[in-house]
Amino acid sequence: MIDHVRDLASVRDATERLLAAATALDDVSTAEPSLLPNWTRGHVLAHVARNADALVNVLAGRPMYVSGTARDADIERDAPRPIAAHLVDLRESAARLEAQAALPADWSRTITMRNGVTDSASRVPFRRWVELELHHVDLGVGYELEDLPAEFLTRETDFLTDRFSGNPDVPATSVSDGTRAWRTGRSAENPEVTVTGPAPALVGWLAGRRGGDALAAELTSEGGPLPALPPL
Repeated sequence: MIDHVRDLASVRDATERLLAAATALDDVSTAEPSLLPNWTRGHVLAHVARNADALVNVLAGRPMYVSGTARDADIERDAPRPIAAHLVDLRESAARLEAQAALPADWSRTITMRNGVTDSASRVPFRRWVELELHHVDLGVGYELEDLPAEFLTRETDFLTDRFSGNPDVPATSVSDGTRAWRTGRSAENPEVTVTGPAPALVGWLAGRRGGDALAAELTSEGGPLPALPPL
């Protein structure tokens, strides 16, 4: 069962870790490339801040973004700022989200995310936790997938395998970290591929952060040895 209160505490912890890492940057390193294609570290920090405001909108019953074009324009506008401005924005946007989440609300209600995706309001804090942890890794400042909390890795694998479930472009796949197993892809039955490896490597592959070199794929029927996943 999703515990939004506990997830909000995880969001606060992840926010502080990200802020501590960003505080060590200067204006030059902020303008350097991140691990995400075509994005600087400034783009990553701007996105994290704007995501907080977007989730305020979601919890308040407003559209997450005015439009996809406006979302992208906001990130491009904010990316070149000095690190001091990024830090203020990260703190203030995080505080706005925390204040919105503290208001009395029905956490079982259905909310609408970007591109019309619907979910329970109770999952919004976890979605924010995902943004913070993965984009902290994307900064390329020494925080690696192997540093992610064990609970986060398990739950993110749950989330991502569920996200790809039923996708006709993903072969029926069994995924295992050696302790737990998941099914994903176009069918829950008769997996075509079995993918195994450590939890950080699985999350890296599922989230599009790594190519899967640390994973073992066993072909069980027709299909590729390691399924190509659609972008998130």
